[in-house]
Amino acid sequence: MSQGEPISAWGSRILNRVHARASTLAKSATAFVSHPEPRTIGLYARGKQLIAGNFLFAGTLIEDDQAGLWAIGAPSAEFAQETHGFGWLDDLAAVGDARAREMAQAWLWQWIARFGNGSGPGWTPELTGRRLIRWISHAIFLLHGTDKAQSDAFYRSLAQQTKFLGRRWSAATPGLPRFEALTGLLYAGLSLEGMEAHAAPAMRALSQECRAQVDEQGGIPTRNPEELLEVFTLLTWAAAALEETGKAPLPAHLDAIERIAPTLRTLRHADGSLARFHGGGKGVEGRLDQALAASGVKSRVSDGLSMGYARLSAGRTSVIVDAAPPPSGKASHDAHASTLAFELTSGRRPLIVNCGSGASFGLDWRRAGRATPSHSTLCIDGHSSARLSGGTGIWGELLVDAPTHVPIEMSQAPDGIRFQGGHDGWVKSHGLTHARTLELTFDGGGMYGEDLLVALEDGHKKQMDKVLSEALDPGILFQIRFHLHPDVDAELDMGGAAVSLALKSGELWVLRTDASVDMELAASVYLEKGRLKPRAARQVVLSGRATDYATRARWSLTKAQNSPVGIRDVQMDELFPETT
Repeated sequence: MSQGEPISAWGSRILNRVHARASTLAKSATAFVSHPEPRTIGLYARGKQLIAGNFLFAGTLIEDDQAGLWAIGAPSAEFAQETHGFGWLDDLAAVGDARAREMAQAWLWQWIARFGNGSGPGWTPELTGRRLIRWISHAIFLLHGTDKAQSDAFYRSLAQQTKFLGRRWSAATPGLPRFEALTGLLYAGLSLEGMEAHAAPAMRALSQECRAQVDEQGGIPTRNPEELLEVFTLLTWAAAALEETGKAPLPAHLDAIERIAPTLRTLRHADGSLARFHGGGKGVEGRLDQALAASGVKSRVSDGLSMGYARLSAGRTSVIVDAAPPPSGKASHDAHASTLAFELTSGRRPLIVNCGSGASFGLDWRRAGRATPSHSTLCIDGHSSARLSGGTGIWGELLVDAPTHVPIEMSQAPDGIRFQGGHDGWVKSHGLTHARTLELTFDGGGMYGEDLLVALEDGHKKQMDKVLSEALDPGILFQIRFHLHPDVDAELDMGGAAVSLALKSGELWVLRTDASVDMELAASVYLEKGRLKPRAARQVVLSGRATDYATRARWSLTKAQNSPVGIRDVQMDELFPETT
């Protein structure tokens, strides 16, 4: 038991090891009864980098074209999880040539030789499920040209992992990890001769998990859009695998797919990427479109919230707002203090963003990414609207003291769509409620915003008076932040009264504000998975002081008059992030 490791985590790890070793006694599978088609999308460029000996996992690059994947020491637990999950197999399969196949086969046999006895960090339910899906999906690619001894070892390991999952899937954390474990178990039960007995229990458990984890809005407790996409993808894969073998998915399974699809459409920006909230990124290239097409669900959410997010969309512009309390309890292990933050995308170009999850860059960046100042919303003097628990238990640092009352209203404005929302995240500390109004014009060419800090009740006013009396400077300092995507060129204009924002498409947007706040351009970062370090970016910061029980700041973000009406935005984006 390592220092600081919770007893529950230690006990689960020991039980995983015991059952992994016991599963070596499993009777080997002998052949495929059915073979699901590969449905995972790999990156050709990442596959070529792997072949060249550039191993980029969990934000760490190791260059070694001789030792091989398993001979290098994993610098972090996250690095080991990515390698043992075999997600990289998708990338090698995307390359698909003889060299890629040889490398995939070599690393597969090496894994069986080194870890097939139940040792190593890969024997957790979620990693085993993820690994089984890849092995089964790419079996033809992997078994091409192999001899009987290699084929036997492959089938024997598949049977061992299936038996392990049959015993340990329930130990996976509810949510995405358990969906991964159950989908892997279902794949094995449907595909492998001798493993058929696992299919029916996996179907029932998957159905139960759908009822427990997917709510009526088509959301999940973590409110992480990228995690929702991964869950949806697994459910569509499982449904397709069942249908291909002549079995019908259970009603709760299909109902979950029906509920999630319109929610994902709400969370998709104009450029096809997901909104980046609560630990989630923009999603693997192409996965969202593929999953939605595979589901066959065409419906959309007409009004109201989807998983606690509001969407304003007009013309080529999409705006997505975090309009609900953040996740609570165990579901908040990756949650951010982002209430009322928004992202804005114009066509194929993100303009206003949140910094994103810094989890792949270490603990300090992870904490920084979760704070309110890392989001495009109002922040009071560096105080986040929710705080981290500081715990080091099995769930890590949870979100505490978060907003609990977040009323919102969507309506028609005279010339567009209006969002109004508020939250009580600073009532306890400062006596202040933050209210935000966003209006997007019908043509998508302009957004008008208003941020209000107000002490609503007598008790709130007393708390604000106390804070003001103890302050060294007059008023309570606040900032309204607009984090810009790294590809946006920003320049102060009109003597500091406006900021010009140029997109690579040729569009020019202008951010203006009233005289009640000061405007400045400041440094920011863009935290993106797959990078070695955060990308440098900029942010527009509006600063002011709340001295009364109601303080208002107005701003506008509009396309410049000389911005082209018709955009032919054909410049290619990089398909794979730079590693330097």
